[in-house]
Amino acid sequence: MTTAVVLGLCLAAVVVAVVVYVASARRDGRDRAGADVGTDADFFDDFADPDYFDPRTLQVGDTATVEGTRFKAIGALHLMRQGDEWTEHLLDDGSRRVHWLSVQERPEGLEVMLWTPVQAQGMVPAKSMLIMEGVEFFPGERGTVAYRAEGMTGLPERGLLDFADYRAHDGRLLSFQRVQGGQWVASYASPLTPGSIQVDRRA
Repeated sequence: MTTAVVLGLCLAAVVVAVVVYVASARRDGRDRAGADVGTDADFFDDFADPDYFDPRTLQVGDTATVEGTRFKAIGALHLMRQGDEWTEHLLDDGSRRVHWLSVQERPEGLEVMLWTPVQAQGMVPAKSMLIMEGVEFFPGERGTVAYRAEGMTGLPERGLLDFADYRAHDGRLLSFQRVQGGQWVASYASPLTPGSIQVDRRA
């Protein structure tokens, strides 16, 4: 397999991940995806405690450990929607597995979410309940956000992303997203607590 092919495959994986995690970003900037099905969001003011790493200071090029897994921050998306701005960091664990880390300041506190891609080929986000891996997810907000890319994301420097968010009764979050004109990809989200992120080496 040639170097060009390998690089192409890696870039394709990054593009999928970026789009996937973009969903995370968008969801943070708007109201909670499943507000109509209950479950409060997880907000923490303790991220500002000097004993914890402040995820708002994460930069492209940093190496960080998130919940025990070591990642390199290879890119970021700075998202904007209706006056709200937040950041999504593209994390690579070195094995072509990528995740998104969304960081947004909200009135209730800082919300930090780790988004993981989920297999959803061919699925289109309907405006009704859908079942993913045996779990019922109910529709929340959908719309479009503008983004500015930094570092290695596999996306154009600027563009628009469509999203559709869902929430299960147990609070689990699911988000679909696509670069306008592209295919839908999906990801799950899990909230992170203060102390779950450590930066090992600054950029």
